Order: sequence, then structure tokens, then C-alpha cells
Amino acid sequence: MKALISAGPTREKLDIVRFFSNRSSGKMGYALAAAAAESGWEVVLVSGPVSLSPPAGVRLIRVESAAEMAKAIQAEAPDADLIIMAAAVADFRPKQCCNHKIKKKPGNLLVELEPTEDILFTLGQNKPEGQLLVGFAAESEDLLVNARAKMRRKNLDWIAANDISRTDRGLASDFNAVTLLSRAGGQFEIPRGDKQQVAGKIIEILNRHIPTACS
Repeated sequence: MKALISAGPTREKLDIVRFFSNRSSGKMGYALAAAAAESGWEVVLVSGPVSLSPPAGVRLIRVESAAEMAKAIQAEAPDADLIIMAAAVADFRPKQCCNHKIKKKPGNLLVELEPTEDILFTLGQNKPEGQLLVGFAAESEDLLVNARAKMRRKNLDWIAANDISRTDRGLASDFNAVTLLSRAGGQFEIPRGDKQQVAGKIIEILNRHIPTACS
């Protein structure tokens, strides 16, 4: 059984030294990859730029931009039994990238942004029968309402909702707490703990709903 997991941020280049990114550390995705491997999955981890060592027994594919992540995910997705998109993929990128360093000048710098690939939506639209697709909803308000809406919109089987308005968990933290929701109506509260503990509980719940994964 193959698990495909994404982790970390993406970097969208403005010029040869500057980029747009976010505060994702990759720790949640790496913890999920480690927990999945420990429970018997063959794990492929597609990672944006982070300062983490790959978990034992995991095949690591390093990427930088949303476009590179989309390409790697799409290549690995067709034969994956489980996909967990834990990466914080940038929603926008500069429409133009300069091949030199932009010099400081008087006045404002206007940067036009364009949408990046919606990797999770594409996976949901092309999901083969039997594949389990799991997303994350990092929300600052109306956590469960927004998470359920995202699950429906992107045709997910499960979604892990986490509150990023809290300073004691989530992005750039060693700790997390999530509500794991299923399309079938299940709801599992995973209390605050270090990300290894939270990842272990997520994988444990998912394994219980894929009988062949535990055989």
C-alpha cells in the first residue's frame, strides 16, 4: 500500500534572490510520513524547502515551487492508495520572475500575482476508485464550517482542520491539534500534542478505515 504525502511550504520566485513563501516548517507532513512508514505503508514524501531530515524508510522528492510540487504529485498519484496533502502550497506567484536581482528604486514596486496550480482540487477531480484523499484546512475563523466546505469543494474523503489563529500550535510550531473530519460524517478530535503524537493518531484513524492497510 502506497502513501503519498506532501509537506512544507513552496517558494514562488520574484527574482533570483527573493521569493514569496509562508511560515510552514514541514514538521506536520514529515511526522505524518514517519508515522505512515512505521505502520507499514510504502511512503513517498514530496517536500518543499525545509531544514528537516527525511524519516527512515521514506522516499523523498524535494521541490521548491508550487509548479514543481504539482508535477511531482501528479507523477506519483495514480498508483497511490492514500494521499495526504499537508503542504502549505502558495496560492499565488509573481506573474513575472526577473532573471536578475531587482534593484531598489524610489517609489513603490508593483508586483502582479497569478494563481498557482490547485493541486488538491486536481487530485479530487481525478481520484481513482479506492484511493483515499486527505487534505488540511488551516483556518483562522469558522474552522469546521470552512473545513467541511473545502472537503466538499475539493472532493476529499477526509480533512484535518487546524486553528492557525492559536500561537501554541500549528504553523512553525512543534505542536498541533486537529479535528479530523470524514466525508461520511465522522469527526475525531485530536487534542494538542507534539506533531509526532498528532500524526500518529491521524494515521491510526485512517488505518482503521482502510482495512487492507493494516493486513
